[in-house]
Amino acid sequence: MPSLLRKPARPPDADAPVISMVDVGVTYPNGKVALSDVNVALAAGDFAFLVGPSGAGKSTFIRLLIREQRATAGTVTVAGRDLGRMRRGAVPGLRRRIGTVFQDFRLLPAKTVAENVAFALEVTGAPRATIRERVPRLLSLVGLDRHSGHLPSQLSGGEQQRTAIARALVHDPAILIADEPTGNLDPVTSWEIIQLLIGINDLGTTVLMATHNQEIVNAMRRRVLALEGGRLVRDEDAAAYEREY
Repeated sequence: MPSLLRKPARPPDADAPVISMVDVGVTYPNGKVALSDVNVALAAGDFAFLVGPSGAGKSTFIRLLIREQRATAGTVTVAGRDLGRMRRGAVPGLRRRIGTVFQDFRLLPAKTVAENVAFALEVTGAPRATIRERVPRLLSLVGLDRHSGHLPSQLSGGEQQRTAIARALVHDPAILIADEPTGNLDPVTSWEIIQLLIGINDLGTTVLMATHNQEIVNAMRRRVLALEGGRLVRDEDAAAYEREY
């Protein structure tokens, strides 16, 4: 997986957004408005935080990107694909272009670290040679070389999250979506995970991280997308968690 081990050459369409929402809205059948008039574009290689209070629309925003949810208004484009026009059979292919990491790790408890990562390749029919080559590289990337034979129950929370990140990278995704990846971790371990995400971003992967962690956002000073009441109320570069006056 060369592009995870060295910064890739700049592609011809590098200036095209890898994530785009134009006038996007989501209204549920009961009339609840989850998102309204959202306009945002993330370019290849961006690192952005998605912030906002509970109920602001962050989960809906993420579900749109992985086609777990469809917009009821506007256009969502990911990795060059219009998700509103995408056939259901094409969704698995889309999701291989997007790595996802969650707060609760979602590891298979009876499989080792290496087996958890390999399984994400096995279910898509990857050749054994590919699995044997990629899994050690990914475990090296996330610093788990010595833990490949351990079960999730034998790992710390940070090590479990590193395993989840390795699994999310198995298909060399253009985009990594991290949904509260430090929510169950202590401050020191949280910062280690953030440094890992920065390293992955430096290798060319676009990273979108939803978080409530104000300290991390304020320390990083990266792009901030802030949702309130389903609306994108702020899109600022080098920003803090809350608006600064």
